[in-house]
Amino acid sequence: MLDLRPTAFDHPDAVRLIAEVQAVYRERYGDEDITPLDPAQFAPPLGHFTVGYAGGIAVACGGWRARGRDGADPELRDGDAEIKRMYVAAAHRGRGYARAVLAELERTAAARGRRRTILETGTRQPEAIALYRSEGYAPIPGFGAYRCEPDSRCFAKTLPLACGAGPSQGSPAGFG
Repeated sequence: MLDLRPTAFDHPDAVRLIAEVQAVYRERYGDEDITPLDPAQFAPPLGHFTVGYAGGIAVACGGWRARGRDGADPELRDGDAEIKRMYVAAAHRGRGYARAVLAELERTAAARGRRRTILETGTRQPEAIALYRSEGYAPIPGFGAYRCEPDSRCFAKTLPLACGAGPSQGSPAGFG
């Protein structure tokens, strides 16, 4: 059983798991993910980060940050939630933990009034691509730091409107 807990992006358990996923990126791609991230982007109400615990040990993580229209990224829409740092420790894979983290990210994004989740992954992560496709994500043109990279794959999924979810304050377009 995976115990999902909202956790600060810079919490020691999150930092350890993020370092592990960066090591996977170095192994598969020769370098870390260069997407600029600020821990504050993953704090409510315009973001969320979760760590999954199994037997009291942090074994999975993922987060989302609010995104909106951006002249440099025409694929972005107001109300988007970009998923970042999805990861399950190698010894804990195959147990449905990635699906659980993804479902929690979608749930919390919808509860904050986000309309769509978007993400970027790479061709050297076929297991991630298979997960996202099986969960209803559809390919979209590239965006972000990897928008012009041939090995990058971007996906999006429309979120159901959550009951009681409305625009959060502080969002330029009124979306939280």
